Amino acid sequence: MAASLQPVLQQLFRNIAKVIVGKREAIEYSIVSLLCRGHLLIEDVPGLGKTMLARALARSLDTGFKRIQFTPDLLPSDVTGVSIFNQKLGEFEFRGGPVFTNILLADEINRATPRTQSSLLECMAEFQVTVDGTTYVLPKVFMVMATQNPIELQGTYPLPEAQLDRFFMRITMGYPSVEEEINVMQMQSKDHPIHALTPVLTEKDVIALQDAVKTVHVDPVVMRYVAEIVAATRGHDDLQLGASPRGSLALMRAAQGLALLRGMAFVDPALVKGVTQPVLSHRLILKPSALLSGRTTESVLTGILQSVRAPVVGK
Repeated sequence: MAASLQPVLQQLFRNIAKVIVGKREAIEYSIVSLLCRGHLLIEDVPGLGKTMLARALARSLDTGFKRIQFTPDLLPSDVTGVSIFNQKLGEFEFRGGPVFTNILLADEINRATPRTQSSLLECMAEFQVTVDGTTYVLPKVFMVMATQNPIELQGTYPLPEAQLDRFFMRITMGYPSVEEEINVMQMQSKDHPIHALTPVLTEKDVIALQDAVKTVHVDPVVMRYVAEIVAATRGHDDLQLGASPRGSLALMRAAQGLALLRGMAFVDPALVKGVTQPVLSHRLILKPSALLSGRTTESVLTGILQSVRAPVVGK
């Protein structure tokens, strides 16, 4: 099945690549997050295409798309919706907020207050919204793509650990090479390529692909490899907090999603290694001593991947 679906997924990849130049991993991880019904946090400095990646993915799908510009005065009801009194009917009626869509871009999410940030928790975890005691179900295809600038701290509110843990992956864009930057300038010399993008997948297609991810085989030895990587974060000398079982499940599912995207019918340990950083780095908390010595969660994970022996599947 994986091989038969690869042409469709590669078409989606190529469509996004018409706008996002030279960022193969970022495009792959955004597609994998969609396939795994996960949410994506894109963290980098301004001007590197964070918002454009979200827009390119959304325009490649024949689904709903809404954008929220997070600001300090944004209220939870501005995200989830509000009940308004209907004078004709003599009762309150619910008017859903922008969260009732398929792809939601939460731009500069760390500029909103913790109260507003937390209004997304139920949406991201349970794909539903509860307002005034009534629960409203979100669409089957629902994905939050959030952006934030890690450099600018004034006027921002760091995402709490519970919120970070709800993001399936955290990625960065990185600066383009000189050749890639020239290519970007040439592409945008007359008009932005985002305006020419057309949908290549329907909502029904996405749901079928999400179901197909679960059919990708994961050998028990690969599951053990995933569990050993995550377990190694819990007793690490540099970490105050390691990854939870949610991290293990996300790591396994992300490897399945990447396997499907690449047309593989099973998960190879190399795929697990490839997705470990974006899946686990934001779920770990460094000890103050490790921070002072210049350690990062990424460097800790690099060491763990070097120390945990990768299995040979089938042997």
